[in-house]
Amino acid sequence: MTAIGAAGRAHQAAPRTGPRSSSHRRWLTRPGVYLVALAILAITLVPMLYVFVGGFRTTAQLNTNPAGLPHPWVWDNYRSVLSSSFFWRSLGNTALVAVVASGLSVGLGAMASFALSRYSFRGRDALFIFFITGLLFPANAAALPLFLLLQRLGMLDNLFGVAIPEAAFSLPFTILILRPFMRAIPGELEDAAVLDGASRLGFFWRILLPLSGPALTTVAILAFVGSWNAYLLPLLVFNDQSHFTLPLGVATFQSQYSQDTARVLAFTALSMLPALGFLALAERRIVGGLTGAIKG
Repeated sequence: MTAIGAAGRAHQAAPRTGPRSSSHRRWLTRPGVYLVALAILAITLVPMLYVFVGGFRTTAQLNTNPAGLPHPWVWDNYRSVLSSSFFWRSLGNTALVAVVASGLSVGLGAMASFALSRYSFRGRDALFIFFITGLLFPANAAALPLFLLLQRLGMLDNLFGVAIPEAAFSLPFTILILRPFMRAIPGELEDAAVLDGASRLGFFWRILLPLSGPALTTVAILAFVGSWNAYLLPLLVFNDQSHFTLPLGVATFQSQYSQDTARVLAFTALSMLPALGFLALAERRIVGGLTGAIKG
């Protein structure tokens, strides 16, 4: 009886390590996760909010109290930027370059990914690795040879002289996302399409591309935003202000109105707004496409 009683007391004294204990530990870790998320959110949003709100102040208010709120709210800075032809011309150039670059990147990347995922040939994996190694070389490393190449081709001060290289720089990541996504599509669908009389190209256009819609949308959005925010390549290619994109426009506007800080903040805020709105609308599609690529 003594042994049984001692065993029972030991059993009662033993700590519980079941689901309730693990749930308790999860609850303990949630405040830490929330704190980290709030810290990242603050680091990301506070500078952006400062830029947007600072555009509603005057330069005198910013010099007197840099961290204060507008009092009164001044709309003239945004009004003057929106009435400027330089801003709208820069916006149109940026949109054109981004559309062309993302279209070329997605189109060429989809065709290359189709061959690398659905065809079996010698050197296929080596060719895939060759494409992926492009992720290891930043655009800065290719700045000088790329400038010399564009100069010899006569593509300086040409919007396509920026769009085509930007598409090339986006191509490795596009193939990295599309290849596993296309590879995960069952081969039975291709066999059924062939039996119905479809060629390989017909299978690519009618079946593979529609099924790869989430991944195509993801790479198109990422290529578009990357091209929209590019600064170095337009700086190398463009000399005429009529061809400037928004990142170059912000730098030029800042140098011209270096004494009017509030107006510079307004120009910067309006330059960020299209990309931020585009990313906010496309966030779910980006996550869905990346999830499908990882599963593939």
